[in-house]
Amino acid sequence: MKLLLVEDDREAGAYLKRAIGQAGHTVDYAEAGREGLVLAAGETYDVIVLDRMLPEVDGMTILRTIRASNIQTPVLLLTAMDGIDDRVEGLEAGADDYLVKPFAFAELLARLNALARRPPTQDMAMSLRVADLEVDLMRRTVTRSGARIDLQPREYQILEFLLRHAGRVVTRTMLLESVWDFHFDPKTNIVETHMSRLRAKLYREGAPDLIHTVRGAGYCLREP
Repeated sequence: MKLLLVEDDREAGAYLKRAIGQAGHTVDYAEAGREGLVLAAGETYDVIVLDRMLPEVDGMTILRTIRASNIQTPVLLLTAMDGIDDRVEGLEAGADDYLVKPFAFAELLARLNALARRPPTQDMAMSLRVADLEVDLMRRTVTRSGARIDLQPREYQILEFLLRHAGRVVTRTMLLESVWDFHFDPKTNIVETHMSRLRAKLYREGAPDLIHTVRGAGYCLREP
């Protein structure tokens, strides 16, 4: 399980990162809200553990921002605010669970495991769609404006990954890890070559391009 922990208390953050890591999970740690928001929006996690009171950008703002960006990663709010209204506000803003400080680590870990077992909202969908481009996840078919597009397996994987991150920047590293299972840079143009072929197959005269190159960052699939 890969988690993002956003906690401004350095001592508590270091303890939680170490303890969760010892439980066999990978943890990215951010002390400030701005860094946490960048990680939450740009990386893929199984669960986000989010302190409510943070410097720069508070936890509620981070939560509302990622939900507005259609990021459905389960979020567990950590907070010392234990009022009923506080809990309701957090849950209505998009949190999946709420744990009041102080807490037992065993309970936190149990809640994280429970959240990670939930099937992602997008994975339960039958199809993914942006503008006139649609992927049927059950049949593994691709259409644009109703016309069938035949893709090679890698091209299909790239497109599905882009669609699952629609509106967000997908980096070359993210594609290498998710599509090719490379956890290193092979120093080839394998991503660029496959992306060029995919774009050519999705091209329709008179229709706008849906895959955009973000200079120095990666690619973004979005409506024109």
